[in-house]
Amino acid sequence: MKNYDIERHVTGESQFVDDVITPEGMLHAYVFYSEKAHAEILNIDLSNAEKVKGVKAIFTSKDIPGENQIGGIIPDEVLLAESKVEYIGQPVAIVIAEDQLTAKEAASKIKVKYKKLPVITNPREAFKAGQMIAPQRTFNLGDPDNSWNSCKYIVEGTVESGGQEHLYLETQGAFAYPVEGGGIKIVSSTQSPTAVQRVTARILNLPMHKVEVDVLRLGGGFGGKEDQATPWAAMAGLASFKLNKPVKLILPRQEDMIMTGKRHPYSSDFKIGINKEGKIICYEVTFYQNAGAAADLSTAILERTLFHCTNSYYIPNVKATAVSCKTNLPPNTAFRGFGGPQGMFVIESAIFKAAEKMGLDPSEIQKKNLLNEDDQFPYGQKTENCHSGITWKNAEEKYSINTIRDEVKKFNAENNIFKKGVSFMPICFGISFTNTSMNQASALVHVYTDGSISVSTAAVEMGQGINEKIRQVVSKVFSVNIDRVKTETTNTTRIANTSPTAASTGADLNGKATERACQHILRQLKEIAAEILNASSITHVEVIDEVVHCDGNKSNLKWEELIKRAHLKRFNLSSHAFYATPGVYFDQEKEKGNPFAYHVYGTAIIEATVDCLRGTYKIDSVKAIHDFGKSFNPLIDKGQAEGAIVQGLGWMTIEEVIYDENGKLLTDALSTYKVPDIHFTPDIQVDFLKNSDNLKGIFKSKAIGEPPFMYGIGGYFAIMNALKAFRPDADLPISAPFTPEKVLMNLYSKVEEKQPA
Repeated sequence: MKNYDIERHVTGESQFVDDVITPEGMLHAYVFYSEKAHAEILNIDLSNAEKVKGVKAIFTSKDIPGENQIGGIIPDEVLLAESKVEYIGQPVAIVIAEDQLTAKEAASKIKVKYKKLPVITNPREAFKAGQMIAPQRTFNLGDPDNSWNSCKYIVEGTVESGGQEHLYLETQGAFAYPVEGGGIKIVSSTQSPTAVQRVTARILNLPMHKVEVDVLRLGGGFGGKEDQATPWAAMAGLASFKLNKPVKLILPRQEDMIMTGKRHPYSSDFKIGINKEGKIICYEVTFYQNAGAAADLSTAILERTLFHCTNSYYIPNVKATAVSCKTNLPPNTAFRGFGGPQGMFVIESAIFKAAEKMGLDPSEIQKKNLLNEDDQFPYGQKTENCHSGITWKNAEEKYSINTIRDEVKKFNAENNIFKKGVSFMPICFGISFTNTSMNQASALVHVYTDGSISVSTAAVEMGQGINEKIRQVVSKVFSVNIDRVKTETTNTTRIANTSPTAASTGADLNGKATERACQHILRQLKEIAAEILNASSITHVEVIDEVVHCDGNKSNLKWEELIKRAHLKRFNLSSHAFYATPGVYFDQEKEKGNPFAYHVYGTAIIEATVDCLRGTYKIDSVKAIHDFGKSFNPLIDKGQAEGAIVQGLGWMTIEEVIYDENGKLLTDALSTYKVPDIHFTPDIQVDFLKNSDNLKGIFKSKAIGEPPFMYGIGGYFAIMNALKAFRPDADLPISAPFTPEKVLMNLYSKVEEKQPA
């Protein structure tokens, strides 16, 4: 089972934006950005910068021919600052020169006179000041206000979860060049080609059909290129349009880290009520989301936090409130899980704290409250083909949980300095865009007269293997060798009005559209074959391994000959097909609906060892039973699960995004921002849940990109359990990431002291 793209990556053949042979006379752009987190712009002096040899132009907001607006959900974000700046890193001007170094040198000579304004970086402070991106929202289930009397144990607390840098290998970038008729073509590193097209058209005051966007592949995305690839493409488009020259804009790594948003940090309050049998009766939670200076995708991300606020548990009485708070940081954005991990971390924290009070292992509460068939989520949808319990049971049996616990207990009894902890992490993650209109996709399939096949979809390859899966769909429907199939670049001229490749929907949406296009061509090919072979009906004809079979018998008619005959008879060998996910809807006024096509389930067991002298730790193992549906590419799916787990562990443990009180990013380089490496990576075992065919996914499979990320949350609590083995009476605050520094401080803090978040 080969992956065509991986082979190209290894041999160095894969091309990304900065590798493409560009038009003659390419100019280079560098972005001059604000060094103030919040200030009025009193004056911009470009005179010294314009004198630098090799500089061709410098553009500010005054040079935008259309609307200076890039906001998607809420129009609250300008491409280039006008009268004020709202975060360090906000673009103010674009310098165009013969090469990037010259453009950077010129940018350093731009002088801006500012009048400083108050800076807010904390979401709770923003909320108190009335700085909100949008009105708060609340999901309700049951009667949470009047259910607390049924609870024997009531626990309240606060949970902090930090940001996370996307750190894609390929930084943000694009190049643009003019085309005849006054249009622009942009080659962009984006997950959202249509967003780039729409926004650039708005900036340039052009109709969308005059802006063509092409995407080869991305060197990683993780959500960071869903909306935040758009401004850089629009800037390249603006410069190219104004100068009538090709222009390239590639962000250097440090500038990329400074100017782009991260995973949203959250500060949350919870209250959980449990009866004497260990059943969760009531749960209240308030999420304060740090949106940054503009909406970006924050409101949609916050909505998914609400959708996943109870994770894999049935809780009859729920009140979940969420607030998106405006701060003076770069607009935070999509990241693998899209708000789901932040919500799931809080319910897991609430269970952990409740278990402390009850004198139980958290897994006892987790197991008793797992979802069952037809249980209702706070948003109204009911479970269908629920696999929460079976994945938990399989994990206990497959990985011999009793043996693990005995070994951990024995290790802790024999060691004073090193302690082990073990935790369970069940997951339940909904699959679909929660914005119903986005659940649509198209595919264009061409069969050429030599029997080779080309397929275009809206899916963007960014390392997740979507190109290979699309090729597999074509290969399987036509029953031809996969080497006959080529996936084209993602292009807004071939496939219009695309939804982003996000929300783990890429294979389902685009695979289903591809399947329909292929089936349409195949029906016509069967008509030709039936005529040639004198079959009574096309139902008696099928293609198996590139040979036509009739009435169950192999004929002499092969694939290539069939295609030639179809062409001679003037049959259409091309098809454009459309797919929209059926049955999904959500009413935001009622906060009820059926937003997801299906859910992905799984259970992981995580072990960790903590050095209680130094505060360092090792995630020893992550063992998961995961619901892949009926995987049609286990190699890709397992790789996605393993990568997601490590990224989730990184978010929960060592990846710490730090801004100072003035809004300056302190972790703006790989020397100050730590990500998991090969030495950090634990032993990972991912096993496929059997007999979990998913009729709503392509070839009965389930989405894979995001759900396994949440297993990383279990790493936090494995470390917590190890700390509790060292300090059983400690009242430990919940604050992620759980860096070694935090671990050390918690190990030796005074019991009566409350540690700051």
